[in-house]
Amino acid sequence: MSATPASKKTRPPARTSPDPDEPLREDIRLLGRLLGEVLREQEGDHVFAIIETIRQTAVRFRRDADPAAAAELDKLLKKLSQAQTISVVRAFSYFSHLANIAEDQHQNRRRRARLLAGEAAQPGTVARALERVCEAPGGARRARQFFDEALLSPVLTAHPTEVQRKSTLDAEHAIAGLLAAREAPMTPREAADNEAQMKARIATLWQTRMLRYTRMSVADEIENALSWYRITFLRELPALYEDIEDELSAHLGQRAARLPLTQAFLQMGSWIGGDRDGNPNVNADTMQLALSRHASTVLDFYLEEVHALGAELSLSTLLVDVSAPLQALADLSPDASPHRADEPYRRALTGIYARLAATARGLGAGHVLRREVAPAAPYGLPEEFTADLQVLTDSLLAHHGALLVRPRLAALKRAATVFGFHLATLDLRQSSDGHERVLAELFAKVGAVADYAALNEEAKVALLLDELAQPRLLVSPWLSYSAETATELAVFAGAREVRKRYGEAAVRNYIISHTETVSDLLEVLVLQKEAGLFRPARDSANNDGDKDDNDGAGSAALAVIPLFETIPDLRQAATIMQAFLSLPLVQRMVARRGGLQEVMLGYSDSNKDGGFLTSNWELYRAELGLVEVFNEAGVRLRLFHGRGGTVGRGGGPSYDAILAQPPGTVNGQIRVTEQGEIIASKYSNPGIGRRNLELLVAATLEASLAPESGQASGERLRQFEEVMAALSDKAYAAYRNLVYETPGFADYFFDSTPIAEIAKLNIGSRPAARKATRRIEDLRAIPWSFSWGQCRLLLPGWYGFGSAVSAWLDEGGATQRSKRLALLRGMLREWPFFAALISNMDMVLAKTDLAIASRYAQLVQDRKLRQSIFKRLAAEHAQTVACLALVTGQDERLAGNPSLAQSIKNRLAYLDPLNHLQVELIKRNRAEQEQAEGEQEELRVQRGIHLSINGVAAGLRNTG
Repeated sequence: MSATPASKKTRPPARTSPDPDEPLREDIRLLGRLLGEVLREQEGDHVFAIIETIRQTAVRFRRDADPAAAAELDKLLKKLSQAQTISVVRAFSYFSHLANIAEDQHQNRRRRARLLAGEAAQPGTVARALERVCEAPGGARRARQFFDEALLSPVLTAHPTEVQRKSTLDAEHAIAGLLAAREAPMTPREAADNEAQMKARIATLWQTRMLRYTRMSVADEIENALSWYRITFLRELPALYEDIEDELSAHLGQRAARLPLTQAFLQMGSWIGGDRDGNPNVNADTMQLALSRHASTVLDFYLEEVHALGAELSLSTLLVDVSAPLQALADLSPDASPHRADEPYRRALTGIYARLAATARGLGAGHVLRREVAPAAPYGLPEEFTADLQVLTDSLLAHHGALLVRPRLAALKRAATVFGFHLATLDLRQSSDGHERVLAELFAKVGAVADYAALNEEAKVALLLDELAQPRLLVSPWLSYSAETATELAVFAGAREVRKRYGEAAVRNYIISHTETVSDLLEVLVLQKEAGLFRPARDSANNDGDKDDNDGAGSAALAVIPLFETIPDLRQAATIMQAFLSLPLVQRMVARRGGLQEVMLGYSDSNKDGGFLTSNWELYRAELGLVEVFNEAGVRLRLFHGRGGTVGRGGGPSYDAILAQPPGTVNGQIRVTEQGEIIASKYSNPGIGRRNLELLVAATLEASLAPESGQASGERLRQFEEVMAALSDKAYAAYRNLVYETPGFADYFFDSTPIAEIAKLNIGSRPAARKATRRIEDLRAIPWSFSWGQCRLLLPGWYGFGSAVSAWLDEGGATQRSKRLALLRGMLREWPFFAALISNMDMVLAKTDLAIASRYAQLVQDRKLRQSIFKRLAAEHAQTVACLALVTGQDERLAGNPSLAQSIKNRLAYLDPLNHLQVELIKRNRAEQEQAEGEQEELRVQRGIHLSINGVAAGLRNTG
């Protein structure tokens, strides 16, 4: 944020530095200088000087580990007034945001430079994945088959860690565009104009409220998510399909590639508006709202593209022929203008536009920006729309118009194939205990069983299977039901209606949180039956179902997907699915779904339950167990990974995570959640967004088909797994002893982190806890991880590793220690699972700062509790760092990833002041609450805390 002489305010037309990271530093300096100028103009020289002094002192402290600088920084922050504190927090927060923009631009720049230089395809690209796959015999054939059968789906979710407002995101998107424009040579005047526009956008940011002063509604979350479609998905996803077709043609040849790809193997999913687990604000109305807004958004896009095509395809039949179907389409158009009598493409597109406009209104659009020439019949199905676009395409290809297809028409047709009229598949989710309560009431009301919840599992399964075989319903219009039951039944009834209106792809999955038994799955089938989403067999539950196979009896409209989350649930996953898949009814359902069943695995609760090492290991074991069960049953497995932003919640590089999956668990089928601020990190920049989508495709392709080279297998892999099991047991004991068995630990957590303040922050529609208690068990896993990130301890991403490795190495005595260490290093080299685990922990430890965490520990009032627990945390951290160095052979963090190490280092000097300020503000806030100070003063302090939470989250990037 330092000032720069006027003569140096514009960059030279070209960059010639041999240092590839110099352009990044240049962009950060530029954005920092512009922010500094805005601060001076908006807040005055005095505030700017305070901010600069804090920045320089923090840099000195971070660079030189200067104790005097630390004391000086502490003194500076304590002297700030409330107004000054807010300005300082906002300044450092916005610098983190701007640095993120610069880093995203640098990633795009480096990738483009590699392409221009003709470098070999990089890991994580489809080109490189195809190279690896085609190395094996039959690889080319299998690669083409992969795209015919695969399903890959990023699923956007709304969680209370997305701390940016849409207004902020829009301004930052504009800044990113202006920064990208500077890559082209500019005249001095052009550069100055670009800089002025950028400064204006930064001024807009400064004058825009960073926080929401009211809690987000589900409707807000829906609108926020839709912005990513407008920025990235609607254009970049079809463009990625085009890139993949080019790569297939290059590697396999045009004939072998059988282009174009026609199957929508990469699709978007969403939970926003359908995820009811723990969120009382989600119901049938939000489901309807979500799908209406989905349809309006995608149809608005289609209408804009069709309008643009109408301007572009001005071809005249006086100069070129057209196909008979195209002419017929033009003749059906309501456009009777004599000026376009010889322009059949334009007339055809006018008719298409009119039908799309009618479709948009029919699916809930409030208005259409450009009115159609005349009313027309709406499209019944998106396939009718794509068929019309195909008529245009065929005519152009047959009459010297091939060059006119690719720029827009091909991408629009691809978008229609992928997004339909529904945009994204909306998953429904609810906790199993909610279903049990609803069915208990329904069974009791009709006199079937007085207390369903009290039945044992065998009795429940028998009752549910019998009910699924009955043609009659449990629900009666003559009976009244509790609010919970009425709400749940309305969701199922609403799902049936929206599938009729928006298409079956709009809602096709139902996820059951906390799946612990087979009855948890069957309960959802019974509730589907009540809404007409499940068709019962006419015979008893024990018949072979042959006579029903032809008429769809025993089929469910919504796929029932178990979610295994806690450590005990993961350990039972394979057993539960084996019992479920053995049921004749389920076997018929699975057969009708192409022999495929999806299972979701939860990373968040398993981590909160058992710690980092054990969570990863139990997920791995659960996947292996599921593969074995599904292979025996002859059923294809699709895993849905509920990954969060932090490493503790399954975060980390997606490419490495997918390649680290156990053998046989990918097979061209994968869904993965994208949560919280990670969505902004991945998809706010279109280039970065396309790159992240490509990473998903490349990793899935490699994990499914690429030959394994240099990886452990057979006896060697079994040896590694035995070691991991032993390490997991020890890490689990250490973690559970600290978190669940240490008296006062919950109080330490609530006092030493901003969890209470996060719960009050208006960053999501979902409550931070399931119950209003101070029990760790009742706290949601997301704010649990988020809070540890804010205080820079990041405990869920490393705790227990040091204890586990140290104890395991010591078990064999001095004679075995070197052999055991060599074995751990072999695991790092030869086992992708362990390598990814170590890499993610390395990154977490690079962001962890015990000195700053100790400042948060001072918030704990009980001195004895504070000292005893922080001492244990510090000891485990030291032991973990030492053991990590033993295994990797590297004392420095991220030695194998210098770019990430530099990125973290660049931002730490700006994060440190925010953390120090956050601690100071929390002290003031809690003191004022005890002293009952004025409401306005307390409100200002709370807003300062919330601003600091925003800044720290932006600086760490993967925090929730």
